[in-house]
Amino acid sequence: MQPYKSTLKPFARNLRNNMTDAEQLLWSKLRRKQILGVQFYRQKPLANYIVDFYCAAANLVIELDGSQHFEPDHQASDAERDRALESIGLIVLRFDNRQVMQELDAVMQVIFEAMEKKIPPSPPFSKGGGV
Repeated sequence: MQPYKSTLKPFARNLRNNMTDAEQLLWSKLRRKQILGVQFYRQKPLANYIVDFYCAAANLVIELDGSQHFEPDHQASDAERDRALESIGLIVLRFDNRQVMQELDAVMQVIFEAMEKKIPPSPPFSKGGGV
């Protein structure tokens, strides 16, 4: 389990209840173990941050950025945030809201490929009999 600041929990709950359109759309594709059968969490406290989406099985964080993230101050704080999350062993993928809303298939392909690298395929089931 990744460390997090417990005071962030009520803020995370509020964010889950007020997701952006892009977050709602991406969540509809991530929830219920739709990718490789693994669980995603939304608005998850990790370290000193609340990340948009998190998959523990793949150590993967997905961040969706609105237009404010293109401002220099936000870019600097996003880079610092990414470094902090990467320092605890997480991979951070960033997409802007427009990409999610207009290029969802391409976004999902990037996410799938990142997860596939971290989660080995399950071996096929075999019937008993032993060796």
